[in-house]
Amino acid sequence: MAAQRERTHELVVRRIEADLFDGRISLGERLPGERGIAEQFGVSRASVREAIRVLEAMGIVRTAVGSGADAGAVIVADPSLALTAALRLHLATSHLVIADIVATRVLLESWAVRVAAGSPNHGQYDKAQELLDEMDDTTLAPEDFHRLDAEFHVEMTRQAGNVVVAAVMASLRESIQGYVLAAVPALPDWSAMTRKLRREHRRILAAVRANNGAAAAAAVTKHIEGFYRATGLGSSS
Repeated sequence: MAAQRERTHELVVRRIEADLFDGRISLGERLPGERGIAEQFGVSRASVREAIRVLEAMGIVRTAVGSGADAGAVIVADPSLALTAALRLHLATSHLVIADIVATRVLLESWAVRVAAGSPNHGQYDKAQELLDEMDDTTLAPEDFHRLDAEFHVEMTRQAGNVVVAAVMASLRESIQGYVLAAVPALPDWSAMTRKLRREHRRILAAVRANNGAAAAAAVTKHIEGFYRATGLGSSS
């Protein structure tokens, strides 16, 4: 029973964190009361209380007791902002080694899809599917395609339910798009590459949906490392 309660409150944390990333909740906004959140997510009020305690410990919300205007939980921080700022500063003063970004992606994403595939409490894949459908537009410019591509990878990482890992991936988004777009001019056939990437994206999502963590981890690793090699980025590392 304790393990089930833990999974439930982590689901609430993940949903609130996802709402922050997607802009459905903004800094300074007050969360609904316990009863409202419990009804919205279909969980117990005890799970909501535990989730709020976790978010407060992370510094994402500030709570105040009582029934006045200041009562309840208020969003005071975005979990990815500090990491994003640190990475931007690093990029402004030096350069992240592309091989290090690739290795970090493989480490985080292969773990994330394996966990997501094995968890009965995850599996909200509508957004991931929408991103893949948007990428099917053959008229997309490389910048738009890779923006959607990076968001798909961030979204799949969120499905593991670990807000720290999700925040790291969200913070890496700009670095990922940067090295990928830098490689586009060197590609001999952009259309062929996008067809290949689309197939690989769908293979990753299908494996996670089929609860096949090993296949999902292998697919995302092959996808990330394959693009790195195919573009010649790996030849200089």
